[in-house]
Amino acid sequence: MKPLQLLLSLLLSVLIWACGTKASDQKQEVATTELDETVVPVRLAPVQMVTRAEPIAASGLLSSAEEARLSFKIGGIINKMYVDEGQTVRKGQLLATLDLTEINAQVSQAQLSVDKSERDMNRVKAMYADTAATLEQMQNATTGNSVARQSLTIAKFNQSYAQIRSSVDGTVTRKAMNEGELAAPGATAFIVSGNRWNDWVVRVGVSDKDWARLRLGNRASVMFDAYPNRTFRGTVSELAQAADPMNKLYEVEIRIDPNGVRFAPGLFAKVQLTPDQSRSYAVVPVEAIVEGNGQQGFVYILTADKKGVRKQPVQIGFLDGDKVLLSNGLANVKDVVTAGSAFLTEESSVIIKN
Repeated sequence: MKPLQLLLSLLLSVLIWACGTKASDQKQEVATTELDETVVPVRLAPVQMVTRAEPIAASGLLSSAEEARLSFKIGGIINKMYVDEGQTVRKGQLLATLDLTEINAQVSQAQLSVDKSERDMNRVKAMYADTAATLEQMQNATTGNSVARQSLTIAKFNQSYAQIRSSVDGTVTRKAMNEGELAAPGATAFIVSGNRWNDWVVRVGVSDKDWARLRLGNRASVMFDAYPNRTFRGTVSELAQAADPMNKLYEVEIRIDPNGVRFAPGLFAKVQLTPDQSRSYAVVPVEAIVEGNGQQGFVYILTADKKGVRKQPVQIGFLDGDKVLLSNGLANVKDVVTAGSAFLTEESSVIIKN
């Protein structure tokens, strides 16, 4: 009997273990079902449409509209610099001169060539009168004299421009060279900004897309770090017709109304331009945006049965306080998910809260 009792005990133990495992599996299945059926409460916000002119943000430095970049017409060694940075100058004032040793020698050489060509021409003319020279020889001598005179004119012209004089009444804002340096022809030696109180501009660079939206006379708001609590009005006074070859941006000149405030060249300015061209935007709360990256982002919208959600890609135009203006992605969409969007996936079930 003992072997039979032992066998029955083993069978009973196996039966108890199998029942316990089945019950545990049933509990896990119930828990999983309850987890899958978890509903995320969400709130919706209506999508509003507005027509706005997207502002253009840029920065630049304040300068005078009469800014002059002064240089020597010819190259040479700088003999004397008469002014320094920050110094006020008058129109026509002498600012710098070159060493004239080489230039004066060129003028003397040209003068000697003229004297020689005149003697040659007079000699050939006398010989031609005595039929000892041909007409061609007389014409060549006359042409040689004319060429020599033109060379003398060029040398004297260069001699007169071996100096720099201010072309405006203003202030020297930059001195790029010093005495004893070799100045190349046309290389900027001084930058002089006019000092008329109402003649101030800010020059900024914008992209080709922004440049195409701007027109002369467009309004601008300008803020300076020197005057942090004031906003100055400006208008677009000039649009470059070609991009800068270095940075590929188009220069825009904004004329500023100082409104009685003291300005100085070089003040750093933050500019917000308002173009005429406007476009339609979809407006949603900023909390509706998920996974935003630059101008790309996503929002959640309800599925057709309103029991789930799907992720919708959108293109961000710009921020306006607690609102986001979207330029693309929400055509024919009436509502977006706001509260609860951070906890959603496209497999989530949702319930709408009021």
